[in-house]
Amino acid sequence: MDPIPENWPPAPPQVLPLFPLANVWLFPYVILPLHIFEPRYRQMIEDILDDTGRFVLGTIEEGHEAELQGAPPVYPIAGLGEIGRHERLENGRFEILLLGLKRVHVREVESDRLYRRVEIAAAEETPTAPEKEPRLRKQLERALIERTKGEASLGQEVSISHLADRLSLHMPLPHQVLNELYCELDEERRARRALAEHRRRPSRTEEEGEDS
Repeated sequence: MDPIPENWPPAPPQVLPLFPLANVWLFPYVILPLHIFEPRYRQMIEDILDDTGRFVLGTIEEGHEAELQGAPPVYPIAGLGEIGRHERLENGRFEILLLGLKRVHVREVESDRLYRRVEIAAAEETPTAPEKEPRLRKQLERALIERTKGEASLGQEVSISHLADRLSLHMPLPHQVLNELYCELDEERRARRALAEHRRRPSRTEEEGEDS
């Protein structure tokens, strides 16, 4: 999971459970439904329901998806999430709704539980320069409207970072591209990369226009 950021916090850092998934990225403000069935992750949910209700969703590195039953490597930037709702099923499994809170740097540590644990540090973003924000915001909003046929709920309170994330999630991006966008901590660069991907990939509106 290296490299470790230079500003890694001094001990004791926050340690949380790790839930690795293949081809899933937990973006901030996204609500992700999960079905928890493996004994180790059922134990994880039981533990955190008595605590903060938070765990880290780590995306398994490309090429290691078949190792899900073991301990596959995850990318060094992951998503911190909090359980918003949960339902305990009769068979001991759980249905949960996980709310994405923020990106975090992760470093695996020893665990005395069935599940893995990681130290976390906030993945601080570089904000967009104020003079560039209005134009970039308009470009992102226009792209989102095209992608969602006007269904996207927009507003000035939505950050450039969040708009770029939403645009990324509305495109059929390959694993490597989506992970690069997710791990890009410079807000402006992420937004411009998302816009570039939008321009090179037909939107739903354009595809429907071609079929009509």
